[in-house]
Amino acid sequence: MSSYPIWWSLAIGHQYSSLGTQPILCGSIPGLVPKQLRFCRNYVEIMPSVAEGVKIGIQECQHQFRGRRWNCTTVNDSLAIFGPVLDKATRESAFVHAIASAGVAFAVTRSCAEGSATICGCDTRHKGPPGEGWKWGGCSEDVEFGSMVSREFADARENRPDARSAMNRHNNEAGRTSIIELMHLKCKCHGLSGSCEVKTCWWSQPDFRVIGDYLKDKYDSASEMVVEKHRESRGWVETLRPKYNFFKAPTEKDLVYYENSPNFCEPNPETGSFGTRDRICNVTSHGIDGCDLLCCGRGHNTRTEKRKEKCHCIFHWCCYVRCQECIRVYDVHTCK
Repeated sequence: MSSYPIWWSLAIGHQYSSLGTQPILCGSIPGLVPKQLRFCRNYVEIMPSVAEGVKIGIQECQHQFRGRRWNCTTVNDSLAIFGPVLDKATRESAFVHAIASAGVAFAVTRSCAEGSATICGCDTRHKGPPGEGWKWGGCSEDVEFGSMVSREFADARENRPDARSAMNRHNNEAGRTSIIELMHLKCKCHGLSGSCEVKTCWWSQPDFRVIGDYLKDKYDSASEMVVEKHRESRGWVETLRPKYNFFKAPTEKDLVYYENSPNFCEPNPETGSFGTRDRICNVTSHGIDGCDLLCCGRGHNTRTEKRKEKCHCIFHWCCYVRCQECIRVYDVHTCK
């Protein structure tokens, strides 16, 4: 059985594109396990936020990997939206689980703070004493509620006593922990003519791009694990331990994996690799997005493209900008 959450279909299926405006029939969502179905029925008013969270997680994955051999490509008309890529317990699987779980927690938390749901709202538990020159105000975002929703829904499938479930649970939690790590005070000034005589502050999540950057760093430094089997009263159980004892053991903030990634250079339906042929590469870069590495040594083609762009823009008082339209020629480099 595939190990990735089929509930990601919430985010891309055309039948869910209007989740925010139409009643949700939980029984019509494909791939839900019984626990997820019960959760959906109990928390139906926040299910649009769950779907939105998965969607922003996928979009952030595609941004973070836009210049890499695997670029987080999704497959249309399939519940397994990344194809077979996530069947393996690789770094890529670790990142996708973390970013999707973080996306759900993020979107639900923000929706609650905006008053979109009646079952949740602002966080009144973790304010503490005010600081010098400011006082508590606004709506502190209740990231604990958003994380609970993500945990209950995303982890519902990860209840098997095997290594892959243990890995997925760990990486899901690492994604949610990233938001808690990055919460910060956001403040607004009050006073005459915009002076800052008094500030009101509240706990806020960062932009999701900040979370994506943070988890991408965790992907780059992910810990390789090995699988251990041991017998318990319920039968054989698989757990994970670090492969290399001379490295620091991973914390709950780190991503973990235990299988090597394919190189993604050539198309391979078994691994889900689309290859890198015809991908645009950066001819001046020596990094993974450069034509040497992205094209896997096959070389690249160059063509010219003409693009219409606004140019010679002039600001007219008051208040509009008038531009001319210019044709500019660009060199576009694609992998052979």
